[in-house]
Amino acid sequence: MFLLNMAQGLLELNALYLDPAATTVLATSISGIVIALGATAVVLWRKAKKKAALILNIDENAHKEVEADLVIKEDDEAVTASETHE
Repeated sequence: MFLLNMAQGLLELNALYLDPAATTVLATSISGIVIALGATAVVLWRKAKKKAALILNIDENAHKEVEADLVIKEDDEAVTASETHE
């Protein structure tokens, strides 16, 4: 009985102590897994969103306004890109 209690006490003490290096490796591993899962989720979400837009014929650029390109010349005059070809 004494040996059983002593063995149980040793197991509990060993379970309480975590080496700082082991803790660092554990934290790094967990954060790496979380980051990898997040990146995978983002990639899969974008692929699913793109596929759904193709299937449902949704154009995400349909209602956006397109501004003219500005070209700044050396004399500090801003002109549109279409005016530079004239």
